[in-house]
Amino acid sequence: MGRAHGHKTRDRNKASLPQVPKNMKSDGLDVEFDRDLADHEDLEAMARSKAADERAKKQRK
Repeated sequence: MGRAHGHKTRDRNKASLPQVPKNMKSDGLDVEFDRDLADHEDLEAMARSKAADERAKKQRK
């Protein structure tokens, strides 16, 4: 029984854990958005997003 005997399992587990959860990783594609080509749903989603950002900003203060 050497010094590292008790740490073997912990060290092996650490190597297999991802640094970023899979659901938070992006595909790396950058999508360009043109306001002129946006339909009603796009504009509505942008408005909801902006409102949510404002609410989050207020909560941080």
